[in-house]
Amino acid sequence: MSRIDETKDFIPVRIAVLTVSDTRSLADDKSGQTLVDRIEAAGHQVIERTIVPDERDQIAHQLRVWCADDRIDVVISTGGTGLTGRDVTVEAHRDVYEKEIDAFGTIFTIVSMQKIGTSAVQSRATAGVAQGTYLFALPGSPGACRDAWDEILGRQLDFRHRPCNFVEIMPRLDEHLRRK
Repeated sequence: MSRIDETKDFIPVRIAVLTVSDTRSLADDKSGQTLVDRIEAAGHQVIERTIVPDERDQIAHQLRVWCADDRIDVVISTGGTGLTGRDVTVEAHRDVYEKEIDAFGTIFTIVSMQKIGTSAVQSRATAGVAQGTYLFALPGSPGACRDAWDEILGRQLDFRHRPCNFVEIMPRLDEHLRRK
């Protein structure tokens, strides 16, 4: 069973939040704000936050810019993971991934099933790694952002979480780029 090892020190993670929307602004971006509030309450740092339209190339470009930024360890996007024609966030993420974290979508679906039942089938939440940076794509609802943070990311981005977590392997995510 998972637990927090209180003998270990907390290590803050540096996170960028990306909202994908054709209609939102920072003033009315409830999902992005939900993430920011939870990230900061957990003791992590929000390094950057922006909104881009539902355009695959623009989403992928922003992800690449943040992956190349040494100040950012994790990017969490919200929005554009559904099934409609404008929902291209998953494809943009996969354009950037070096490795996909396949189980993230599965775990997110399990968490969502407990909250919204079979409607969880409509989510295409995904995660991966690129240039030593974790990338997570969440649905665009505040509830989905809460669920993803409270049940998955808040735990996996806490170095004290046992038996394992994303933070402890962070220094090794880009080791293939350093090999000779």
